[in-house]
Amino acid sequence: MSVERCEAPPRRRALARGGGVVAGVFLACAVVSAVVASGLTAQEAVPGIPMPGLLVAYGLPVVRVVLDLAAVAVVGMSLLPKLLGFEHPERTEPVMRRVRPLTVTAAWVWAASALLTIVFQTAELNPGSVPTPAMIAGYVDSVGTGQGLLFSAACALAAAGIGLMAVRFGEKVPAELRIVVALFGLLPIPVTGHAVNSVWHDPIMISMESHVMGAAAWAGGLAAVTVFVAPRRELLAVVLPRFSRIATVCLLVVSLSGLVTGLGTMALTPGVELPGAILTSEYGLLVVAKLALAALLVPLAAHIRFRLLPAIRGGAATAVVAWATAELAVMGLAYGVAVAITRASIG
Repeated sequence: MSVERCEAPPRRRALARGGGVVAGVFLACAVVSAVVASGLTAQEAVPGIPMPGLLVAYGLPVVRVVLDLAAVAVVGMSLLPKLLGFEHPERTEPVMRRVRPLTVTAAWVWAASALLTIVFQTAELNPGSVPTPAMIAGYVDSVGTGQGLLFSAACALAAAGIGLMAVRFGEKVPAELRIVVALFGLLPIPVTGHAVNSVWHDPIMISMESHVMGAAAWAGGLAAVTVFVAPRRELLAVVLPRFSRIATVCLLVVSLSGLVTGLGTMALTPGVELPGAILTSEYGLLVVAKLALAALLVPLAAHIRFRLLPAIRGGAATAVVAWATAELAVMGLAYGVAVAITRASIG
């Protein structure tokens, strides 16, 4: 018993370091991708028209990436109880004791970054001015993007409150409730992108929302499994097959909805002609880049499912963490490009 007590803290520190590396790779790839893509598609200065400063130009995409990834983290960690199951609490409860408080922290970050995004976007619309409470309130009152972000922040706060209950009462707080609230908070996020004014507005919005929720479940679930479950071989053999089925559905939903949303938005934008605009507009080039990244995810995900999963089921050691980290790195790049897409010119 004393040996276990001596070995437990180093093991926990090693797990924390490994999880930090995985999360750091995901975040770094997303931030770099968003900053680079936003810089390449930034509008040129026009004489006599004030432009947002560098703090807004580069701070806004960074804050938006943090918002997206915090929401992804909340979704992924909320899914984890269902993936772990409830048959063997003596094995799953040590994992969930780590996950629950981190879910609350991620929800606070989600809410704070959503509110900070509102401030940055207010500053972007009022270049040269420091946003005042009246300016921020006017932005939220008159712009759908601000209203969507405010609603998303409210859902994040609700997720944090429910998460605190889960920290106190454990799995007596239904996992389904945590999942629904987290996914519900994603619904307003497509409003912060490009709007389509046509009879196809609702189908395009449904496609966008399916894309956002599918991507969050896929990326968040993979990150949660990699960080919290992969070091425990006996749990990984149970959880990874369950997640693999979810990931396959998410891959199909994300790929199809991304293609429909990107091409549909361009086709329904006045003055944009397809297929030429795909390679001549900022928006079209970013859509192509995102689809290329999605295509790159297919062999990575297939390798984990068809090559590593059989060995994991048999209890063998594999390089699943390295492959999952590579997949998350590509996902991070895709999230960064997605942030740039919301700000790119279509025409």
